[in-house]
Amino acid sequence: MDIDKPLGKSMAKWGALGAVVAIPVPFVGPVIGAAAGAGYAYFKAKKNRQGPGI
Repeated sequence: MDIDKPLGKSMAKWGALGAVVAIPVPFVGPVIGAAAGAGYAYFKAKKNRQGPGI
């Protein structure tokens, strides 16, 4: 499975943002926020990809 660098950078950026946003929210920890942010970036990139996907 070949994951390109822009996708990795996007997942890291959205994961960090999700972790920061999730800190003040009750019942949602930074780990869950980071996973949600990285997942958002992955599915956004997968949706925008042309041709056979991942």
